Amino acid sequence: MARILIIGGHGKVAMHLSRILTERGDEVTSVFRNPDHSEEVHMTGARPLVADIEQLDTDALAQLLAGHDAVVFSAGAGGGNPERTYAVDRDAAIRVIDAAGQAQVPRFVMVSYFGAGPDHGVPKENSFFHYAEAKAAADTHLRASDLQWTILGPGGLTLEPATGRIAVGPDAAKGQVSREDVALVAAACLADDSTVGRTIEFNNGDVPINEAIHG
Repeated sequence: MARILIIGGHGKVAMHLSRILTERGDEVTSVFRNPDHSEEVHMTGARPLVADIEQLDTDALAQLLAGHDAVVFSAGAGGGNPERTYAVDRDAAIRVIDAAGQAQVPRFVMVSYFGAGPDHGVPKENSFFHYAEAKAAADTHLRASDLQWTILGPGGLTLEPATGRIAVGPDAAKGQVSREDVALVAAACLADDSTVGRTIEFNNGDVPINEAIHG
């Protein structure tokens, strides 16, 4: 049994992930901002923890993370407001990464997106630009850390049921992937040490997830 903390716990991927992890016997703490979501999160099997990562400094975040084996960062500002996008997807993410190191939480899985990075190629006039910049900064900070990190790069997200099968790498760039499959990939990575230190870009495909991610 692993003790796993999920940041952004009321998001669709996170809700699937909480259920998947608790069903396999892990102990999950799920962090989210709105107390009205506590019952929904509780129904996944996770322990709800109301906290606003946008407001907490690194020391406070380290206190939240202490005692866990792994953290999954699946939070996001949801786009639209550039200032809040940078505050959550970049600044808060970087503080959580630093807090994990401070709290000696060794494993970190970051949910990013297909094509993320400093060379993302999104033009400044595109509304997606601020998110792309924020994720590039956070992912770069995670790669430079001493954590056992994995960065997940799913493509366009759907609400379709999980297939349990994905395609990995550049050939999968044009596809889509269900949010439930993203959660299954995150859960599989937490259980597979060969994914440490790797960026895994994927969409739905034909290869079973455990096989597709194994390095």
